[in-house]
Amino acid sequence: MTDLDGEALTCPGCQHLFSPVGRQKHCCEACRVAVYRRSRGATHVPDIAPRSRQPIAVYACDRCGARAIGERRCEECRSAMRRVGLGGCCPCCDEPIAVDELLGQEVIA
Repeated sequence: MTDLDGEALTCPGCQHLFSPVGRQKHCCEACRVAVYRRSRGATHVPDIAPRSRQPIAVYACDRCGARAIGERRCEECRSAMRRVGLGGCCPCCDEPIAVDELLGQEVIA
């Protein structure tokens, strides 16, 4: 580790070299927070994974009318499907249905 005269520093969070800006001691905000939590004795730091909208999106095929959840290509005619909206399986018939269709209004997420 070097002093803050513009030379490379070693991040105490991930041990990578970085060029500090001003009085910066960590390479990024995530490392700063992780070091702070470790120093405060946090026992559990939740893992945050990027969310994908694909598994909860309903798609419909304009050619054959087939629907699918999270699949962008029609299994029957192999054409691209159009996104209908957020949704899942209907509790009554187990067919893919968008929340918009159930509520009669647009859902933004």
